[in-house]
Amino acid sequence: MNFALKEEKGFIYIDEGEGEVLLLLHGLMGALSNWEKVIEEFKSEYRVIIPILPIYDLPLLTTGVKTLTKYVHKFVKEKNLKDITLLGNSLGGHVGLIYTLSHPEYVKTLVLTGSSGLYENAFGGSFPKRESYDFVKEKVEYTFYDPKTATKDLVDEVFITINDRSKVVRILAMAKSAIRHNMGKDLHKIKIPVGLIWGKNDKITPPEVAVEFNQLLPKSELHWIDQCGHAPMMEQPEEFNRLLRKFLENVKLKV
Repeated sequence: MNFALKEEKGFIYIDEGEGEVLLLLHGLMGALSNWEKVIEEFKSEYRVIIPILPIYDLPLLTTGVKTLTKYVHKFVKEKNLKDITLLGNSLGGHVGLIYTLSHPEYVKTLVLTGSSGLYENAFGGSFPKRESYDFVKEKVEYTFYDPKTATKDLVDEVFITINDRSKVVRILAMAKSAIRHNMGKDLHKIKIPVGLIWGKNDKITPPEVAVEFNQLLPKSELHWIDQCGHAPMMEQPEEFNRLLRKFLENVKLKV
């Protein structure tokens, strides 16, 4: 990736462009590179910021979605951000939902793609066997509509991660925390515009999850991407960026 990582006061992040803030939150097994095409598309008009979420660095007893949300808030305050458009994929969307409920004064708009918070089918129902590269490859491919999107580099990265005992116990703890923290009863409290951009072929947070989000979030609109799995910004970046731009422009027109 061609974007410089910045490190300041315990935070590691990307900060590109100027203007209104797009704050992007990656998923449980995600990386900053997942958002590369979004940065390229929007950095000329927005300030695009992506913090690394400290999923693997938290004390095991406090590893959970609420702790990540507190971390995001510390980051937001440290960087003096306001009127944020918060965009989250998978676990990042879940953190975005909790953050929006906890600190509505900071968030102007929310965009969710393949978000957890209602239901997710992590790793296709079973955790990868750590010693089996082929099994890990199969499960990473499961994330996408087109298995070719799961490049060797991506599979290698996941394989290395889940063969680190310290990391894997935190992944499991975070996944359990996300399942426990169901957002269904609280979503009606989110009154800001919410864009749902969803892969029609998402097997981890299937289409019915997006439909339920759309029903429960009062000011949400749902956009589908065909032939697309759990990470639309990676698998169908041009269509994802088109729908994101359309949503953000519509929000501006309504203000």
